[in-house]
Amino acid sequence: MNRISLILSRGIARATGAALGPYQSAVVRIGFAGTWLLFLLREFPHRQELYGPAGPWGWNLAKELTADNHAFTALLWSGGQAWFECFYLLAIAASAALLLGWRTRTASVLFMVGVLSLQNRSVFVGDGGDNVLHLMSVYLVFTRCGQVWSLDARRAARAEAARARGERVPADRVGPALWAVLGLALLMATFTGRFDNGWLIPALLWTAWAALGLWWAVGRWATSPEPRILLDVIANVLHNSALLVIMAEACLIYATAGWYKIQGSRWQDGTAVYYPLHLDYFSPWPGLADLMSSSGTIMMIVAYGTVMVQVAFPFTLFNRRVKNVLLVLMMIEHSVIAVVLGLPFFSLAMITADAVFLPTSFLRRLGALVARARGRTVRRGGVTAAVPAPRSSAESPQGAA
Repeated sequence: MNRISLILSRGIARATGAALGPYQSAVVRIGFAGTWLLFLLREFPHRQELYGPAGPWGWNLAKELTADNHAFTALLWSGGQAWFECFYLLAIAASAALLLGWRTRTASVLFMVGVLSLQNRSVFVGDGGDNVLHLMSVYLVFTRCGQVWSLDARRAARAEAARARGERVPADRVGPALWAVLGLALLMATFTGRFDNGWLIPALLWTAWAALGLWWAVGRWATSPEPRILLDVIANVLHNSALLVIMAEACLIYATAGWYKIQGSRWQDGTAVYYPLHLDYFSPWPGLADLMSSSGTIMMIVAYGTVMVQVAFPFTLFNRRVKNVLLVLMMIEHSVIAVVLGLPFFSLAMITADAVFLPTSFLRRLGALVARARGRTVRRGGVTAAVPAPRSSAESPQGAA
């Protein structure tokens, strides 16, 4: 009994004492923000056909559908062209801010609003990668994904170094200003009846806004450490729970995909991969597709290998070596899909979901390599100022926003 109590107490202390997986959550943040940003930029010339008020899936049709399924989309707050253009640019800016880790807490909320609004506006133009991004954009709101590899972490490290030298750190003004502007926008949307399709997303937005304000107020005026410790514990629990959900979601995707494939006759006889290679829509490189499909043995190995890897992956999480091998195989598979089938954004989304299982030691080495490469680039550019490395410990306060 004492042993069980000790295990439980250690588990609770670990779940509440720190935001786990700082490098994994940073990779998820960078990966999904980068995937969405690249998609928005690539489709910028075609944005009207995809999401515009005069596109094939018209404004009235989208309004009717969202009234039935209660999906959230801010694009239907107005049918004007100016609102659409401004919102599309806002989605790009939010993706870039989250990618760089600038005001990560606020950026994650705006990123979610951009993803949900654009995807729910035209639900018939997406694929499996969009579904993954749709879910992960919500989960990211609950994570402390700016602990490392972010501008927030660099700003916090500089502030801490200044305090250690006895220097006065100026009060944050950008965070409160951003919080006030977003609060005004939320207030206007609420009282003008824009949130008329459901209560979940508005409740999440108001809760996030209130939490950001409380976080800033406690950090600014609290005279004792207890309120800040309590907020840290709550943030750590939310972060660790969200990270666990992200991992479970990735396992569920592969498990269901693998078991559904087993039931298909084309996967059973090893010919399932052959057919999409000969569809014009999925053949950006016909010569490469013909080369791969010319060998029945290769097609059979790819088909059976895909099913085995997807079904087995959730069961390999308890064996680090086997898991890492399967991670490499799955990332290679998605890279091939990106090139051969012309699905780069689907593949990027799935590779990012896989990256949550990468070992911390590997991610640290990868970060060190990037930092050294950046340092060499800076030196070649004639800049001699030191570039501070991001913190790898628990996330520091990042201001109100």
